[in-house]
Amino acid sequence: MKAIKFIPLLACLLAAMPIFGQSKEKNESMKTNSIRLTVKVGKTFTATLADNSSADALMKLLSEGDVTVEMEDYGNMEKVGPLGTDLPRNDRRISTGPGDIILYQGKYLVIYYSTNSWNFTRIGKIDNADGAQLKSALGSGGVTVTLSLNR
Repeated sequence: MKAIKFIPLLACLLAAMPIFGQSKEKNESMKTNSIRLTVKVGKTFTATLADNSSADALMKLLSEGDVTVEMEDYGNMEKVGPLGTDLPRNDRRISTGPGDIILYQGKYLVIYYSTNSWNFTRIGKIDNADGAQLKSALGSGGVTVTLSLNR
């Protein structure tokens, strides 16, 4: 007789398991550490984000919509432009390389196609692109880059 009382409870738990599994899968698919950068001329890159509060804040910003940054060349090693908002800083002395995405002074986005050392916040790194490819895509002078979630 006691076993009969547990059968409805067991049936409810088994029926609920697929719901819990789907919810977990949805949450995991929503979590990503990747963004897309589209250069106005049509070239698109993906980037893997760093694990810090700056990258988290950027992801939150991008969840509200794409962010377009007007960037200028600086020092023949990087493109830099204002984000239009401040993000938390996690500055430390680092050496950059081609493809590094840096937050400078909490409000400027920087994409490196060469090297530099300074106190920066690393936001991420462009996947599978070397300095020559980036410099070619970003061109000389000003460039428009749109950041979006990589869905």
